[in-house]
Amino acid sequence: MNVVKQDPGSEEIQFIGRAIQEGANAFLRREYTLIAVFVVVVTVILALFIDFDITGRVGGGSSIPATAISYLIGAIGSGLAGFIGMSIAVRANTRTAVKAMQGLNPALRVAFNSGAVMGVSVVGIGLLGVSILYLIFRDITVVAGFGFGASSIALFARVGGGIYTKAADVGADLVGKVEQGIPEDDPRNPATVADNVGDNVGDVAGMGADLFESYVGSIIATIALAAVGAAALGIANPGGFDGMLLMLPILVAAIGIFSAILGTFLVRTGEDADMGKLLWSLRTGILASGLLVLIGTGVAIYALGLDFKLFWVVLIGLVAGQIIGTSSEYYTSFEFNPTKQLAGQAETGPATVIIGGLGLGMLSTVIPGIVVVVAMGLTYWMADTYGVALAAVGMLSTLGITLATDAYGPVADNAGGIAEQAHLDPSVRERTDALDSLGNTTAATGKGFAIGSAVLTALALMAAYSQAANIQEFDLLNIRVLMGLIIGSMMPFLFAALTMQAVGRAAGAMVEEVRRQFREIKGLLEGTAEADYARAVAISTNGAMKEMVLPGLLAVIVPVAVGAVLGPEALGGLLIGAIATGFLLAIMMANAGGAWDNAKKYIEAGNLGGKGSQQHDAAVVGDTVGDPFKDTSGPALNILIKLMSIVALVFAPLFL
Repeated sequence: MNVVKQDPGSEEIQFIGRAIQEGANAFLRREYTLIAVFVVVVTVILALFIDFDITGRVGGGSSIPATAISYLIGAIGSGLAGFIGMSIAVRANTRTAVKAMQGLNPALRVAFNSGAVMGVSVVGIGLLGVSILYLIFRDITVVAGFGFGASSIALFARVGGGIYTKAADVGADLVGKVEQGIPEDDPRNPATVADNVGDNVGDVAGMGADLFESYVGSIIATIALAAVGAAALGIANPGGFDGMLLMLPILVAAIGIFSAILGTFLVRTGEDADMGKLLWSLRTGILASGLLVLIGTGVAIYALGLDFKLFWVVLIGLVAGQIIGTSSEYYTSFEFNPTKQLAGQAETGPATVIIGGLGLGMLSTVIPGIVVVVAMGLTYWMADTYGVALAAVGMLSTLGITLATDAYGPVADNAGGIAEQAHLDPSVRERTDALDSLGNTTAATGKGFAIGSAVLTALALMAAYSQAANIQEFDLLNIRVLMGLIIGSMMPFLFAALTMQAVGRAAGAMVEEVRRQFREIKGLLEGTAEADYARAVAISTNGAMKEMVLPGLLAVIVPVAVGAVLGPEALGGLLIGAIATGFLLAIMMANAGGAWDNAKKYIEAGNLGGKGSQQHDAAVVGDTVGDPFKDTSGPALNILIKLMSIVALVFAPLFL
């Protein structure tokens, strides 16, 4: 493998890299062990209540627990996707730091290639899983269990990893940078290793599981709605389990994988590149991949003899994703005015930075909201709800490269931390910081893609649920629908509150531990004594394990409880409310957090007083508030709305 073949650096660099790798592996082992208990319980429930029909209310009674098997495979696939991504990231971080000694482009290539490994793994495992299960069982309602397994693991992975990484990050920033005035990633800071471990378990493993479930969910929803698409396009019969409309989303996804691989070879930059040139180096690969997807899709539609309207549906999905991604870039990159103006508000203290960031995040919802509405309207007009689902497949078809542009950011961040801890030349940190700043922007772009596709996918899954539950329409004057709507609208806020407070509690414990070590370990601040990194890692791990359980359980229990107590119409109302508020809240949190982070980096680049100034202190406070926004609560919301939608689809027979 090209990444692993690169020089891992001196013994000191490798020692730091091994500490990060061991911490990340230890966390993932504990997290997956805890999640395995949940997976086993849900597998048994699916086998008893959906597959073998012990309730007597559904027409199951299958000879094998097909849905339970699909669920288990989906859970394993999601966990595997995250593990592969993290495994390559913890090896690429030291190699990126070494390459940054040579120049910006070599460092970019190593970090980006590690992200590409993850991107291709996610789409490959996802497409393979859906295709094989659909070929074996020939029933998309059974394959929906695969999406359920992927979503449930993704939620726990995102929340658990997000709590871990942000507890460490907040503790390191508040005590190290603000109270003690030492640089970021300074080896004297006890939370430094925990912070670097968190980049991998939250921003890599969690994100991989997140986008894995987005990808498979869009394909499953499209296949489930093939009959609706056939009616909308005037096709008398979709053609059984291997009909053309059912095969199209799988073909588009397969074309996307090859296009993404080819696009990765186009990502290059020069040594004197600024943020604009770095962004365009990534855009070149993404745009080329999108163009190849369109060409391949057009050929496939023509060869299958399908209505060419479906080509325009895929095009709309791709364009919508690009606009949402570009909008996120505009609001979060310090190349543009919104983040520069936010940095300027640091002149008057942290309060105005926080107010400005919240306002920026709220304003940033307008463009994605309008884009999604227009895309929904056009694709529904062309091919009914099948068109809406196929647009989500189109939007995620280039996930192999868009995920690579997202996943390389944490690798660059780790490389910067390693450069600081290993006392490398300051020019190395300057290069890794440039890549890290770009990573913050591309991460916001990736989250925009994930959230935009989540809305289209969740709407398609809701349409599939309404078919499974025999509901023709949802009457908003029906009191049960209204009750469900209010509960659903509340869920994203409840979920975000639980995860934000979880980060706050875990970060509080980390802050106290870092303060204790600075106070009690003589010579730590002077650099003559070593910090107890293991203790800080343990605090983040324990906090994440304890705090991730309740939010994850609520996402599964609430839709089942509403469907069982209030009925299928109320559950439909719940999905409508959750999709609407979850979409906007997720965009707001992701973009506000990204803007706060890059406003701090804009000041650290020498603007408005630079590092150590009062403006910098104010921006650090804003960045600290934004950390759980962009890396814990915000990205987990798109999983929440899809998970509740697919839970409703899988358990629909019980509510009839």
